[in-house]
Amino acid sequence: MRAIVWKDLITERRSKAGFNAVAFLGVLILLLFGFALGPDTEALRNAAAGALWLAILFAGVLAFNRSYQLELDGAALEPLLLYPAPRWTIFAGKFLANLLFVLLLEVVVVPVAIILFQVTSVAGWIPASGVMLLGSIGFVALGTFYASMASRSRAREVLLPLLLFPMLIPVLLASSEATSALLAGNPMQDAGAWVKLLVAFDVIFLVASFLAFDHVIEV
Repeated sequence: MRAIVWKDLITERRSKAGFNAVAFLGVLILLLFGFALGPDTEALRNAAAGALWLAILFAGVLAFNRSYQLELDGAALEPLLLYPAPRWTIFAGKFLANLLFVLLLEVVVVPVAIILFQVTSVAGWIPASGVMLLGSIGFVALGTFYASMASRSRAREVLLPLLLFPMLIPVLLASSEATSALLAGNPMQDAGAWVKLLVAFDVIFLVASFLAFDHVIEV
């Protein structure tokens, strides 16, 4: 597991092209939302959470498409599956590498969102970072799982979003609503219910992904 995480991170560090493209796409999406909403400060602040999560969604899918690309291009996936270790360790390694990638993406796009959407509630961003971590775990778990399912398809760039986006509706809705509630100063009412949904989503789909990965990667 640690070897897979280290290999993916080192490969990404050496190439840099993948992260630069993903980060650029995330910032570009935020800019487009900012221009579309216009100069209305209140409208910008109300849309900040939704725009941020949509930027993470569309940019993150590019990272998931690359999860198994190196192994497939180098004909290394089959030898990896033949390694005498539990198959779930492969998923765990890919999951952790993708999670670190998405968290690093958020380090880039969150400051841009704060400046662009004029969100001045510093106290609200502190608990919102916990919500973003919970949302990222669910997002990456499903993204890594469906990337393994679509990896052997020639149309995986098209197939992955078709499989992934409908399943991400609960986590995106809960994440954006909880973030909006925290930024609006309502942490104990609306945000609490959405956070509980996020925790339940993460636990259910993370466990299900680990259990089903062994069967999906063989397809």
